[in-house]
Amino acid sequence: MVAPALADNLAELQIRFQQAPDLVVCQFTHVQRGVGAALVYLEGLTDKNAVNNNILRPLMYAPESAGNAGEPQINVGYVRHLQQWNQIEHAILYGRSVLFIDGTAQAQAFDTQGWPQRAVEDPQLEASLKGAHQGFIETLSDNIAMIRRYIPNRDLTIKEMTIGKRAPAKCSMVYLGELANPELVQEMEQRLGRLDLDCLLNTGELAEYIEDNPYSPFPQFIVTERPDGAASQLLQGRICVLLDRSPSVIVAPASIISFFQNIDDYSTRWPVASFIRLLRCVGFFTAAFLPAIYIALISFNHEVIPLYLILSIGEYRGRVPFSPLVEAMLMEITLEMLREAGVRLPGPIGQTVGIVGGIVIGQAAVQAGLVSNIMVVVVASTAIASFIIPNYDMASAIRLIRFPIMLLSSMFGIIGIVVGSMALIGHIISLESLGTPYGTPFAPIRYSDWKDTFLRLPLWKMRTRPKGVMPLELKRMNPKPPERGEQ
Repeated sequence: MVAPALADNLAELQIRFQQAPDLVVCQFTHVQRGVGAALVYLEGLTDKNAVNNNILRPLMYAPESAGNAGEPQINVGYVRHLQQWNQIEHAILYGRSVLFIDGTAQAQAFDTQGWPQRAVEDPQLEASLKGAHQGFIETLSDNIAMIRRYIPNRDLTIKEMTIGKRAPAKCSMVYLGELANPELVQEMEQRLGRLDLDCLLNTGELAEYIEDNPYSPFPQFIVTERPDGAASQLLQGRICVLLDRSPSVIVAPASIISFFQNIDDYSTRWPVASFIRLLRCVGFFTAAFLPAIYIALISFNHEVIPLYLILSIGEYRGRVPFSPLVEAMLMEITLEMLREAGVRLPGPIGQTVGIVGGIVIGQAAVQAGLVSNIMVVVVASTAIASFIIPNYDMASAIRLIRFPIMLLSSMFGIIGIVVGSMALIGHIISLESLGTPYGTPFAPIRYSDWKDTFLRLPLWKMRTRPKGVMPLELKRMNPKPPERGEQ
């Protein structure tokens, strides 16, 4: 409990924050009361202009600004009256300024947060051609505000909680109460409430803790950096989870097809959007199966290859000392290392390393007889196909499953690829996201949802929300287009 004597409170502060050299204790005389007072805050987490102009100046130098009750007018937003030391410690650590007044057995906490933060910028992983050019940042309140700009609806529900013991982080679950299924909301709330952690730094960690199948390579939640993308998902009846200090948002539940959709698909003419969707599906199969098909055809199923092509392949393969599997593994691992090197290095240097390194290493490997020309073409096509996938987590999963399928093809040929494909399809069908089928709308089959899968039909054809999300209101607004001549 807060003591009435100011000296006792300052002594308690020194004990609790003895390892915090950035703790500022500003002692002064309260002009209106004529007693000692102290304003306490952490230097790097508060707005110094707000502290000096809106708190200290009225308390120390401006008695004429006092109100009718003889108290100064402090304009810093909401003021909390605290009596417990745990509450005071929490307020200081979260950037608030705490005022102690001699003779008063309580403290006042003012909202003066002003920690370093970056401006709203274009998302790095989800570039958009026609959509909004703003992404989430590391401040929870600003992220919620960006969502509210897209959905100015009083039904937008926000449930707050705190996760972590040693480094608590604020977490907010956002959904539209008239659309989101209460069972899914309750399930998400229970999963978040069961977390017993020391610290939670980003949404990637959070998604791993609450996902249904932690051993699957496939992402089971959508992680987005785009406010317009999150708003679009909320309007379909999904749930968003925002974490303070993280610039991305978890969207649940998800399906396999949702990772091949992009916000630009809905701002582009539907024939073009459908063509791009088909390209992504082709890219998925190319990135996952093309190296395995090459290995199977070279090692087992020669009769499938046309005669002139097999003669050309044999001419270059005759100088390669490795088996097709070793050749493919060598090139694929080299490609992955170049990709990671390009990502970790600064932008201009990373692009140079990725492009020049790939060209130089590929050409040198062919001239040295380590790999064949056709293998370089296969690896390059695989890399390009993986870049078509708009979701980074799904693209990473495809890069991973490529290797076991290559092993199966090296042992059993085309039959191994078929077995691997069947196992992959079975695994996708068995997965769940927040308790809902991951394979929807194909497993289980929901024909009404096929209008927004491999093809994107006109928006006025999509008269219902996705059934896999189980929204409370299935019918969308504006179910039909305006008739000709209608204003």
